[in-house]
Amino acid sequence: MYFKIIVFLLVACVASAQQSINGMVHVQEGQNLVPLEGVNIYWAGTSIGATTDAEGRFRIQLLEETNQLVFSYIGFETDILTVDDSQMIHHTMRSQNDDNLDEVVVSKRRKSVQKSYFETRNVVNVSSDELLKAACCNLSESFETNPSIDVNFNDALTGVKQVQMMGLASPYLMISEENIPMIRGASQIYGLSFTPGTWVESMQITKGAGSVVNGFESMTGQINTELKKPLSSEKLFLNLFRSFNGRSELNLHTKADLNPKLSTNLFVHLNQRTQKNDRNNDAFLDTPLSEQWNVLNRWQYIDAQNGLVSFFNLRLMGDQKQLGSVDFDPDLNKDTTTFWGSEIFTDRLDASFKLGYVNPAIPFQSVGFQLAYSRHDQDSYFGLRTYDINHESWYGSLLYNSIISNTRHKIKTGLNVAYDAYDEQVLTDVYDRIDRSVGAYFEYTYDSLEKLNGSLGIRYDHHNHLGGFLTPRLHLRYKFSDLTTLRFSAGSGRKVANIFTENQKLFASSRTIEIPNVSDSRFGLLPERAWNYGFSLVKGFDLWQMPSSLSLDVFRTEFVNQVVVDWETADAIRFYNLEGDSFANSVQLGFDSELASDLNLRLAYKYYDVQLDYDAGRQQKPLQPEHRFFANLGYVGKKWRLDGTYQYTGAMRVPATANHPEGQQTDPFGLVNAQITYIPTSKLEFYVGAENAADYRQTDPIVSASDPFGTSFDTTQVYAPVEGSMMYVGMRYNF
Repeated sequence: MYFKIIVFLLVACVASAQQSINGMVHVQEGQNLVPLEGVNIYWAGTSIGATTDAEGRFRIQLLEETNQLVFSYIGFETDILTVDDSQMIHHTMRSQNDDNLDEVVVSKRRKSVQKSYFETRNVVNVSSDELLKAACCNLSESFETNPSIDVNFNDALTGVKQVQMMGLASPYLMISEENIPMIRGASQIYGLSFTPGTWVESMQITKGAGSVVNGFESMTGQINTELKKPLSSEKLFLNLFRSFNGRSELNLHTKADLNPKLSTNLFVHLNQRTQKNDRNNDAFLDTPLSEQWNVLNRWQYIDAQNGLVSFFNLRLMGDQKQLGSVDFDPDLNKDTTTFWGSEIFTDRLDASFKLGYVNPAIPFQSVGFQLAYSRHDQDSYFGLRTYDINHESWYGSLLYNSIISNTRHKIKTGLNVAYDAYDEQVLTDVYDRIDRSVGAYFEYTYDSLEKLNGSLGIRYDHHNHLGGFLTPRLHLRYKFSDLTTLRFSAGSGRKVANIFTENQKLFASSRTIEIPNVSDSRFGLLPERAWNYGFSLVKGFDLWQMPSSLSLDVFRTEFVNQVVVDWETADAIRFYNLEGDSFANSVQLGFDSELASDLNLRLAYKYYDVQLDYDAGRQQKPLQPEHRFFANLGYVGKKWRLDGTYQYTGAMRVPATANHPEGQQTDPFGLVNAQITYIPTSKLEFYVGAENAADYRQTDPIVSASDPFGTSFDTTQVYAPVEGSMMYVGMRYNF
C-alpha cells in the first residue's frame, strides 16, 4: 500500500482518454523543411482547434462529427485535409504567392478497430463499422469480434450475455454512455440489451484504471459508447433482421435539420421472439419469449461561432420476457407448481442534458455540464420466487478544461454529484437503500508531443455509506519510436455491491440465499475496494510489406475487500466479506495485420489467473477459463464485406451441483461466427450470417430439469451456448 502511495506522490503526469491526432507543420525554405509556429488548426464547422508550438507540433482531438481539418496561417494558403486515420500528420504550408492548389486531400480508410500509439491510456476505439460485423442488435452482442472484452453466458434461461474484462464481471467495469454512467445498479444484468447496436456511433474501451473524471467505481476498465449525433447522422436508416430461431427486429432512424444550428433524431427499435425452441429436449425454453420497444429522441444545438454545443436526450423503453418450461402459461400456471415459469417486466425512462462551451479566443479552455435522470422499474418472478426492484437515479457533473502556459501542460477539474434510491423486494423481504455521493477531482496532463506523456489524477468523494476517501489514477506512456509505445497504469476503485441485482440468476435455482445478519441498508457487507495496475506494449512493423502490429497487455487487480459470492456448495449461495486474498491476473498477446488494403487479420491469446479465498480455502474463480484464443478475418470491398471469427474457450471449473457434488472440469470448445454482406448500391445492404455455426451446445445446462421445484434445481451453471447455432438474414437502407 505504501509503495503505491509513494508512486503516486512521485509521478506528476496525466492524459486524455479520447483519441487524438498528432502532427507537425513545416514550411519549405530552400531544400529544408522548417517548423512553423503559430499555425491555427481546427475542425471545419467547430471551435475545436489547436496551435503549433515552436517546433511546429500540434495535437488535436479526433472528432466523429467531421473529418475536415483546416490549416490556416497569415501569408499562406488555407489547406483543408480530409483525415480518416489517426496516424501522424506531416503537413507543409504553401505561400500565397505560390501557384499551387489551395486544398490538399489526405484520405485513407479508417480501421474499424484502432489502438493508438499516441494516447496515454490503453484505449481501443471501435467504430460503427465493427458493430455491423455480427448480429449486433444490442450492445451485449457487439463484442463478439473484439478480443478486449470477453462474453460469457449468464444462465440457461434468459439468453443474456455478460461481458468481462481481465477475468472480472461487468460490475467492476465502468460502462457509460457519452461519459454518463449508464449500466449500473438495477440495469447491471440486462442493461446492455437495452441499447440497440445501430444507435451506436463508436465505442472506447479502456483497459486498466480509467480517468478520475467519470467517477470512482471503475476497477478493471471503462466502456464508453457514443450515440449517433443528430448533426452528422443519416436522414433515414432502416434495419430489418430475422433469425431462423424466431427473432425479429426493426431499427428505424430519422433526422430533421430545423435550422443550421438545431437538429433532431428519432430512433425506434422493436424486437420480439415468439418461437418456442427446445433443441436439447429438457422441456425448458432454450431462449425466452420476448418483446421490446425502445424509442430515443435526441436534439443537438451547435453554435460554432460562439463556442456552444448542447444535447438533450429522452428515451423510453419497455421489455418483457417469458422463460422457463415450454408448457408454462402465465395466465394459468403463475404461482403454482404445475410448470416452472418466469416473467421479467422492465420499464425504463432516461433523460439527459449536456452543455459545452469552448472559448472562441482560447480553444483549449472549455466548460462542460451534464445532468442525467433515469428510472428503472423491474417486476419479476422466478418460479415461486419474487424479485422486484425500482431504481431512481440522478447524476450531475461540471468539467473545466484548460492549459498551463502551453498545450504540453493540461488540466481537468470538476465536480460529480450522484443520487441513487433503491427499493427491492427479495422473496418476502424488502430492502430500501439510498446512496448519495459528492466528488471533486483534479487531473494534470503532461504531453511532450514526442516521447513522454503522463497523467496523474486524484479525486475526493464523500459517500453516505463509504464515508470520505481518495481515488488516485496514474497513466504513463513512453514512445520509443513512432510505432513502438509502452504504457503503464495504476489506480484504485470502490463500489457498494448490489448483491441481488448483480446476481439475479440465483433466483432461478433452489439454492438458499445466505447473507450476514443485516445491520444496515448495505446488506451488512463492507464496500468493495481494489487496486489495478499493469502495462501495455504496442509494436508496429511491416511484415512482408504489410502494416502489422504486436501488442502485450499485462494487468493485475488486487482486492482490499470484496463481497464474495460463494457457490461452492450445491444447495446454497452465500455472500460475505473477503477474509484473505482475491486477485485477477490477465495477460493478452495480440497480433494485427493488414494482409491487403481490404483484408485484415486479428489474433489474440488471453491467459487468466483469477483466485480468491473462500471460507473453505483458496479456489480458482468458477466458470472462468484460464485460456482463450481469438481470431478474426475481415474483408471490406466495394460490393462485398466478409467477416469470420473463431473463439476458443479453455477448460474451466464448475462449482458443486447435485449432479457433481465435488464440482467438475469442463472440456474446451470453440465457436465460429460468420457474416457476408452484399452492397448493391451505396444506400442498400443485404446480409446473411451465422453465430455458433458449428452448433456447439452445453450438455444438460439445467440441473434437475425434471424436478424444477425440488431442492436440486439449478440453471446458473452455464459455460457454453444453450440454443446452438443461429442463422439470420437482414437488410439495411441508408439515405
